[in-house]
Amino acid sequence: MLDRQDVDVVLTNGGTGISARDQTISVVGKLIEQPLPGFGELFRMLSWDQIGSGAMLSRASAGIAKRKLIFTMPGSTAAAELAMTRLILPELSHLLHELRK
Repeated sequence: MLDRQDVDVVLTNGGTGISARDQTISVVGKLIEQPLPGFGELFRMLSWDQIGSGAMLSRASAGIAKRKLIFTMPGSTAAAELAMTRLILPELSHLLHELRK
């Protein structure tokens, strides 16, 4: 997806926890050229309101690779909805505007 001209954003779902099978962060982390740590920080802060201390288990993250935005979201429906509605969609046009400068 990062080599495609018609793709601006890559969204992943799942694999952001701490179990042995959660490999998304390891794989995507190798691709990220410019991290956006605020996404993960804010995601965990907002998750605290929903799930309490379990929010610390999430390694949700975001960054830029090959001039594309990448967001890694947890696999639960509630977590993905939280990430999309509270963080990604409200800022997406601004993020893309800045990235295209």
